[in-house]
Amino acid sequence: MNIVITGATKGIGRAIAEKFAQNGFDLAVCARNSDDLDKMKSDFKEQYPDVKLHTKVCDVSKKENVLDFASFIKEVFNSVDILVNNAGVFIPGNVIDEASENLDLMMKTNLYSAYNLTRALVGEMIEKKQGHVFNICSIASTFAYPNGSSYSISKFALLGFSKVLRAELLEHNVRVTAILPGATYSASWEGFDVPQDRLSKASDVGEMVYAVFALSKNTVVEEIVMRPQLGDL
Repeated sequence: MNIVITGATKGIGRAIAEKFAQNGFDLAVCARNSDDLDKMKSDFKEQYPDVKLHTKVCDVSKKENVLDFASFIKEVFNSVDILVNNAGVFIPGNVIDEASENLDLMMKTNLYSAYNLTRALVGEMIEKKQGHVFNICSIASTFAYPNGSSYSISKFALLGFSKVLRAELLEHNVRVTAILPGATYSASWEGFDVPQDRLSKASDVGEMVYAVFALSKNTVVEEIVMRPQLGDL
């Protein structure tokens, strides 16, 4: 079986890739940085020699890049079993005084990339009457907080997209799951003076995605919230 993951070289995306590779899945992944992709490919070749890892540089904020990645996926896989829309960007700010381009960038990266890649790949899932789409949303998909304006707007929209997609695909036996992590350790937290026990582990998200996928085909987890045990920061 195979899995497609956007933004897969670090943090949650990398953790999901590791978990599925451990279980013998072939992968097609993308990220913006070619060096990060080369390092991931080298790591996986050593750790998971029997797994095929296909990588492609892709800036998911650009529709043409996303569609090019979709074409690449169709070249390396006959069909897609799992799609994980994970790539995202966070730029702090408030609606009234943030840079005017912030919302545009975060909507393109956090929402439109998932929308466009799903549209490009889900047709084969519908034909096969099986498949699973995971959208990595955020706790910011359910409530707003100071200094997270456009990020939260884009993540609210991604959760809405997940709900609509679930309603449209259920009759085709294609499962849709929204994962809503709270503060989770990744490279974006480097340099911040935050105790490790105040952050969830990215590996826990990877474990959860696999567990949800591994349920019987009679069941779908539509939405799941994951938070640090000690609460949000």
